[in-house]
Amino acid sequence: MKKLFLLMSLLFLTGCAEAAEQEETLVIGMDETFAPMGFLDEDDNVVGFDVDLAKETFDRLGYDIEFQSIDWAMKETELNTKNIDLIWNGYAVTPEREEKVLLSEPYLADSQMIVVRKDSDIQLKADLTGKILSTQQSSSSIDKIKADPSGIYQEIEGDLVLYPTNNNSFMDLEAGRVDAIVVGETYGRYYIKESGNEDTFRILEENFGQDNVAVALRKEDTDLKKKIDQTLAEMQEDGAYDAIYQKWFFTE
Repeated sequence: MKKLFLLMSLLFLTGCAEAAEQEETLVIGMDETFAPMGFLDEDDNVVGFDVDLAKETFDRLGYDIEFQSIDWAMKETELNTKNIDLIWNGYAVTPEREEKVLLSEPYLADSQMIVVRKDSDIQLKADLTGKILSTQQSSSSIDKIKADPSGIYQEIEGDLVLYPTNNNSFMDLEAGRVDAIVVGETYGRYYIKESGNEDTFRILEENFGQDNVAVALRKEDTDLKKKIDQTLAEMQEDGAYDAIYQKWFFTE
């Protein structure tokens, strides 16, 4: 009887240990086309600046992680229905998003730049009047365009062409189906360089302002937020953050 009790106890404890281990695996939602933050390489491996940053962070914290591709337009819903545990993929801080999720301390700044074709007559924001302007759906770019003091959103009568990914915006700009796109500078410069289209596109000097980038969590995950904030701060102090930054961003 004692042996049976001990066996059952061991099985119960083993089951609890396995459940606890499973709970230590965090699922990170991402847009798999958002280079260089998080994307699939030629061999379908998940790579990128945010990917490396998340791996280093959670390796230090002792969590297993996995990356899951999501519909970017549904990212907060995916998070709050617990299909994923975090959004860590160039997630810009906006007032609307702050109402929906818990945000880490910002770890990167990114401006919303305007890209046109090299031969375009567009030189300033004001020249966008009467033009076709595009950006990614459910992106912070939309908020920046709407709030811009130039009033360009009103000038174009709120007529934005929205695409599921920034890749779509670039492809339609190259094909001449839109006249200009608004995109985060980090992604935009990386795309232009990696695609070999430096002679195709031109970046305006004016932009739609700067975004702070952070990790998004569920409102109740305050302990995890504290751990992430502390670990990122440690990585900035010990040089690990800079090493990852240098790996992914082109510096002269």
